[in-house]
Amino acid sequence: MKSLLIVWHSRTGATEQMVGAARESAAAVEGVRVNALPAEQASAADVMAADALLFAAPENLASLSGAMKEFLDRSYYDLLDRCNGKAFATIICAGSDGEGAQRQLDRIAQGLRLQRVAPAIIINTDAQTREAILAPKKLGTADLARGSELGALLAEGLAMGIF
Repeated sequence: MKSLLIVWHSRTGATEQMVGAARESAAAVEGVRVNALPAEQASAADVMAADALLFAAPENLASLSGAMKEFLDRSYYDLLDRCNGKAFATIICAGSDGEGAQRQLDRIAQGLRLQRVAPAIIINTDAQTREAILAPKKLGTADLARGSELGALLAEGLAMGIF
C-alpha cells in the first residue's frame, strides 16, 4: 500500500479546510493510506515512511507559518539526501499573494531534492485588516474543490505507480 503524508498548520481554519478536502478525496482512492499530521507532531521519520508529501500552511508576514517552518527546521538535516525524488505538492493560504511562503517552501524542497508533481495552490483570502486576518476563515466551494482535486491527483498518482 502506498502512503500520502499531509503535514499541515492552520491558524484561522483556511488551511485546515483545504487539508480536509485533500485528505477526503485522497482517502477515497483504493490502495493509498493517508496520514495528516499537524506540523507540531510530524517528524522526519513520518516523511521517510511516506511515498508522497503534501505540505499545507498559512503565510504569515510573507513567510511560512512558524509551526511549519519549525517542522522543516527540525527535520531538514535528518531528511537531507534521504528523500531525493520523493513526490510533493503544496497549499498556501494567504491574505494576499502567498508568494513569499511558497518561495520559501520551494527552496527548502529544492534543498531536499523533492520532486514537485503538481502546481502550487495558493488560496488568497483577501484578509487585509487586523480583524480580517485574525478572524476564522470559511472557504468557498471553488477553493475546496482545488484542495480535493489535489488530494485525488496525489493519491491516483501513487495508486498508478506514477510516483
